Amino acid sequence: MGTQEISRQKGGTSGGALAQAPAHKARRWYQDGCGAAQALELMGERWSLLIARELLLGARRFNEIRAALPGLSAKILSERLETLEASGVVVHCLLAPPVSARAYGLTRWGQGLEDVLCSLVRWVHQNGDVQSDALPLTPVALMLALRAWLLPGRIGGLDLWVAFDIAEQRFAARVRADGMTIHPGGAALRAPDLRFTARSACDLHEVLFADAARNVPEKGLRCEGDPDLADRFAGLFVKAGLEAH
Repeated sequence: MGTQEISRQKGGTSGGALAQAPAHKARRWYQDGCGAAQALELMGERWSLLIARELLLGARRFNEIRAALPGLSAKILSERLETLEASGVVVHCLLAPPVSARAYGLTRWGQGLEDVLCSLVRWVHQNGDVQSDALPLTPVALMLALRAWLLPGRIGGLDLWVAFDIAEQRFAARVRADGMTIHPGGAALRAPDLRFTARSACDLHEVLFADAARNVPEKGLRCEGDPDLADRFAGLFVKAGLEAH
């Protein structure tokens, strides 16, 4: 979704070398040559895909990953990260100063899981019985939803930057004729065309996917920028995640 490629610290191998699946010793659960079965050997354990989701927009520290997935114990998170690192999906890295802390990020190959996750988001909502309104949503998951439900045909001549400040996490979306990219660090934008500020991802999700963006003040949110432009931005996405593509 626009993150920079991360390099391995061990052995000096760059993330670009992982564009193809690396050799690994997977546990052969399925004994099945199908590519889907091979993918499940790598990512089929509980929590693995959600850990990858939380790393799509940049490297994060262990405690940050765990805080985003409150049902995940420290022990299981350690085990999953170890497995994903051995498989070439995740790497250790150092966050840039002033933080300079050890963290986990996706390799270039691991970044390819964005398409998998977006497809799963769209697939599950083909079942009209999906009930997710009352469930928590992480800021990264909201950014993934924006990518999954974008209707490119509605962009037209729009060319804008949109900043998001959600529960102390910051992102930026670049919208132009060829689609939309999402990047970490929206606070760095000096003059975005729009800036949304929300206490939680759920609040902003409700506005962008169910209401007009001009209703932001009624939801306890803040939108800086032209209200008409905010409505046009909200109109780029499938409403309620249930319309047919």
